[in-house]
Amino acid sequence: MPPTTLSITVARRPASEEWVHVILDNYATHQQPKAAPWLERHLRWTFHFVPTSCSWLNAVGRFFATLTRRRLEHGAFHSVVDLQAAIKRFIKEHNAEPKPFIWKADPDEIIAAVNRGHQTLASIH
Repeated sequence: MPPTTLSITVARRPASEEWVHVILDNYATHQQPKAAPWLERHLRWTFHFVPTSCSWLNAVGRFFATLTRRRLEHGAFHSVVDLQAAIKRFIKEHNAEPKPFIWKADPDEIIAAVNRGHQTLASIH
């Protein structure tokens, strides 16, 4: 069974605006009554839901944890502009010496976990 997703069919998106792709966990965002009407009003937004037990998301979480710990946690920001500047400096410094994320998970284990997640979701719904 494929993961539960929110699907909105839109005939036309505004060409002059950039699309916004939002990656969300598959917890229950798509089940909120206001989600579909909101997306219908905001045509350039697209929601993508990660599968349950999505281990690649750990790398993203780790990046934001490092950003928080090294730059934001004990910072004093007097405005949103100051906060944005601190985040941009961190990203620039981080990208100056990039280190690749090395995938150590076994693909067969990932697929098995995804299948277990789909079975669990199917039994709940």
